[in-house]
Amino acid sequence: MNDITKACKLLKSGQVVGMPTETVYGLAGLITSPEGIENIFKTKERPFFDPLIVHVSDLVQAKAQAKYWYPVCDLLAKHFWPGPLTMILPKADHINTMITSGLDTVGIRMPNHPIALDLIKSLGTPVAAPSANKFKKTSPTRAEHVSKEFNDLYVLDGGPCEIGIESTVLGVFENEIKIYRPGMLTKSKLETFLSDHGMDLKVTYQESPVAPGHLKHHYMPNLPIALFWGEFNGKESLSQSNIPKEKLEKINHWKLPTDPNVAARELYEKFRSLDSKDASLILLELDPMVQELEDWKGILNRIDKAKTFVI
Repeated sequence: MNDITKACKLLKSGQVVGMPTETVYGLAGLITSPEGIENIFKTKERPFFDPLIVHVSDLVQAKAQAKYWYPVCDLLAKHFWPGPLTMILPKADHINTMITSGLDTVGIRMPNHPIALDLIKSLGTPVAAPSANKFKKTSPTRAEHVSKEFNDLYVLDGGPCEIGIESTVLGVFENEIKIYRPGMLTKSKLETFLSDHGMDLKVTYQESPVAPGHLKHHYMPNLPIALFWGEFNGKESLSQSNIPKEKLEKINHWKLPTDPNVAARELYEKFRSLDSKDASLILLELDPMVQELEDWKGILNRIDKAKTFVI
């Protein structure tokens, strides 16, 4: 049974808790608690150069975290929040530099999950929350994933995550928007929305160290992942691959669904279930056609960072 009061007490005492969102489970710490923020990094074994996202429960809280709040921010927030969208803006002076990894910008989002919103409202203060897993490892989409990784952590159980991969991260500027981390909210959807509301802002993709998840390797299970483009017909399909023979002894194979929303929802769950001790390799089978589909960009971004081999 979830106990929001207990979670609030833990957070106010400088501890961290597991928090459900619609994307993945987060490891939450109170933004006004230096001890809590430090404990996020220590618990995750996350380097201090990788910034955190601040989670808010309303627009008043959101605006208080930013030094500048551009007109387009109101438009985006009113339409896409609560939801899987993070906006990176110049940070307010009170934001702890541990949260931003010393940068002068901060990521802000309003999660679309009743338990997360209830927790933040009850605290009266936003929380910082990266994904609730060890650094570079597979993100959790169920409470039991978090509890298995962190035995002593108090976790609020919000059921399975609806979306399954992390939020789209936008660098928001006065005259342009940069997509630093792709998610299920795509460039085309953003461009159409902005155009429909009379805003002529350029939208581009650009990786940046101001956004979480920018490192080359991320989201990785313990077993290596091989990305297979095309139809997998057993080990003979791998005869010309550069995969070491010992990795081909016991393959756990998953053919991704054709629906990107289903694929995103199942991705990390499958990473975890296929990551068995008696196997030597996880093989992901994908239709090459999805490379041309923008709705797959966020999913392919996660697979690309998690993979070891490509066939």
